[in-house]
Amino acid sequence: MFRNYLKIAFRNLARNKVYSFINIAGLSIGLACAMLILLYVKDEVSFDRFHQQVAHIYRIVQKGKDKGVEFDDSNTGYLQGPRFTKNVAGITSFVRVLSNSEDFKQGAEVESRDVLFVDSSFFSIFSFPLIEGDARTCLQEVRSVVLTAEMAKKQFGTTHAVGKTMMVRKDSVFVPYTVTAVTGNCPQNSTLQYKILMPLEVPEDERSDESWFNFSLNTFVVLDDKADAAKLSANMTNFYRQDAEAAYKSLLTKYAGIGFQLGSYYLQPMLDIHTSTRLPAQNGLQHRSSPMYSYILSGIALFVLLIACINFVNLTVARSVKRSKEIGIRKVVGGNRKQLIVQFLGESFLLCAIAFLLAVVLAMLVLPIFNQLANKELAIAYLLDVKLVVSYLVLFLVTSVLAGFYPALVLSGYNPVETLYRRFHLKGGNLLQKSLIVLQFTLASLLIVATLTIYAQFSFLTKTNLGYDDSNVVVVDKSRLSHEQATAFKNALLRYPGIVSASPKNSSHWTTAAKLESDSTIMFTYETVDDAFLPMMKIPVIQGRNFSAEYPSDSSRAVIVNESFVKQAGWKNPLGQTVNFFFHKKKYQVIGVVKDYHYLSLNQKIGPQLFTMTRDNDYGRMYIKIRPDAVTASLQFIRKTFHEWFPVSPYSYIFKNEEMLKDYETEARWKRIILFGAVLTIFISCIGMFGLSVLSAEKRTKEIGVRKVLGASVNSIVLMLSRDFVKLVLLSLLISFSASWFILNKWLENYPYRIALHGGIYAWAGISVLLIALLTVSFQAVKAAVAAPVKSLRTD
Repeated sequence: MFRNYLKIAFRNLARNKVYSFINIAGLSIGLACAMLILLYVKDEVSFDRFHQQVAHIYRIVQKGKDKGVEFDDSNTGYLQGPRFTKNVAGITSFVRVLSNSEDFKQGAEVESRDVLFVDSSFFSIFSFPLIEGDARTCLQEVRSVVLTAEMAKKQFGTTHAVGKTMMVRKDSVFVPYTVTAVTGNCPQNSTLQYKILMPLEVPEDERSDESWFNFSLNTFVVLDDKADAAKLSANMTNFYRQDAEAAYKSLLTKYAGIGFQLGSYYLQPMLDIHTSTRLPAQNGLQHRSSPMYSYILSGIALFVLLIACINFVNLTVARSVKRSKEIGIRKVVGGNRKQLIVQFLGESFLLCAIAFLLAVVLAMLVLPIFNQLANKELAIAYLLDVKLVVSYLVLFLVTSVLAGFYPALVLSGYNPVETLYRRFHLKGGNLLQKSLIVLQFTLASLLIVATLTIYAQFSFLTKTNLGYDDSNVVVVDKSRLSHEQATAFKNALLRYPGIVSASPKNSSHWTTAAKLESDSTIMFTYETVDDAFLPMMKIPVIQGRNFSAEYPSDSSRAVIVNESFVKQAGWKNPLGQTVNFFFHKKKYQVIGVVKDYHYLSLNQKIGPQLFTMTRDNDYGRMYIKIRPDAVTASLQFIRKTFHEWFPVSPYSYIFKNEEMLKDYETEARWKRIILFGAVLTIFISCIGMFGLSVLSAEKRTKEIGVRKVLGASVNSIVLMLSRDFVKLVLLSLLISFSASWFILNKWLENYPYRIALHGGIYAWAGISVLLIALLTVSFQAVKAAVAAPVKSLRTD
């Protein structure tokens, strides 16, 4: 019996090659997409689970209030770990993790490398396997260093590096550090990523009680088996408020108007860090993510697989008329409904099995492209994970039943007399087909509108005028660049004709607070520049003046602020106003106001900003504007000059406009992912519609012949065959446009600066979908319309 069913199934597949191809292609693409998304989701939920104690590892985080605004922060200082471990029952051990960089010298070359500074308990808490060395003692000596296998091979050409030395800059000289251990490379599903570990040294000024209020690192603790994290958090807060009370009062006295209040501490499970949006992986922790990524990708996979299953159901039911005689004969000769259901479900399972095997091959081939889209490093071997294999088998069974169950019920229920005497009509089939076509194109249209919207928002983010000119501006980093060094280096650069201008600036964007004459406190971005910065970047001064060498006091008493600073301060006449840096007990006078510009990415709202030339602050980078016709030669001169002035400092540069584009990497990735999903859904929808148009033309073959004999034109027949499909596509556009308007407006609310959804996006989406649908349907409609009517009328 089974052999007979299998033989019939293979014959049907071979006899109906077009439908077999459409079903297998659609299902294999849908299944491959679902497999890759399952792989992605599995990787997301597997983060940090390789640590043996992970169920007991928590990160210390705080909830605070500043000027009445509540906030959560994952940073701590040096005190929290040892104080809580010693004084709060239930905490057994702690480890602090501080991210920084160090300069390493190898021969004549100096390179800056990222380093994690950690306590000696690091390997007793986290399960990173050692290739060489002793996990208990490798981080106890001050001048010790631990390398990954990759870094050891890069540095020494071998993983057997224990006992070898590396030269590390300390102050102005390089001192030897001894390699005490070599570990395996960090798993890609780890929030802790390192190539170099060094022992954490606690500075003397971080040992006092005031260090409760300094926040610069991550602190992890291990709880005992019976500890309750919620109760422990309450105990931590109680101890903190008692232990830090005196230091808090001292700070309030020293810095009147400081504005912050004693908050509370609580524990964040390590397993929650990777996908947390409130307390994400940051400050040395890597691979921050969001559960939204998994939801969106899972949604795309579901869309694609659902559309493929809809194609299967639609085509199988539509083709049922052609198999009605076969079903009638089987029933007449004694076949019962159960046998027919088993037969048709068997055909469904066979087709899905072929599609499943093709999907596995397709997933392996597409995995490198998927890695680029999803910013992952997933390997083909991950596809063979036991849990994933089980998930794939469940996916196969669900798809087979989902795609085959309804057609099996419909086909097995035919009346044999009606089918044999051609009195058979498929009840409800048309309504089902139409509903499923509308659902298909609704999903496809929704993704197309989303793609166009994301492209428009990305274009807006990357092409909007930022309020300054960053063209041909090269940024060269140099930490702890003194004012004297900056002036000398700048003058040396300006001697080259290919360099137009240069100006030093502090690294990144500092944030601090100051008091105004009204005794209110204001938070702002704090920039240290020289008098060439604003003119070079073409940032307009709209009130007052720029810094100038003609006013020596500008470097000690003057500041320039932006419009947002003036607005938040409530000043009507900003010039001459006083800004009191009460932390440093210094007062500055406002000499100018610059027009607001986007000094951060457009993902963040412009806030108060203040410029100073104070000599109390070192610079951290040099902005250099070069002539566009001398880029290569200018870059070579900059590098040569840098090494002449700073021979033992690492050299790196980046163009300012490229640096800004890095802020939009997430948007760029999602632009590609949604486009990928839209192309898949529209492709599968179209091949399904093509199959239905073929069946529709076949069912109306005699009608078409009669119409042609009576004088109907090719155009009128094409219109007749296409009209019903176009109506369904128009209905799907109406539904998808309504849904997308709500969904995409919600998404755009995440951006302070954004596009407005407009008719152009929907017009492009609608025209695209209609053209694709018309091309798909018209191909078969024209073929049927130009066929000779004699052949059509002879068709049985």
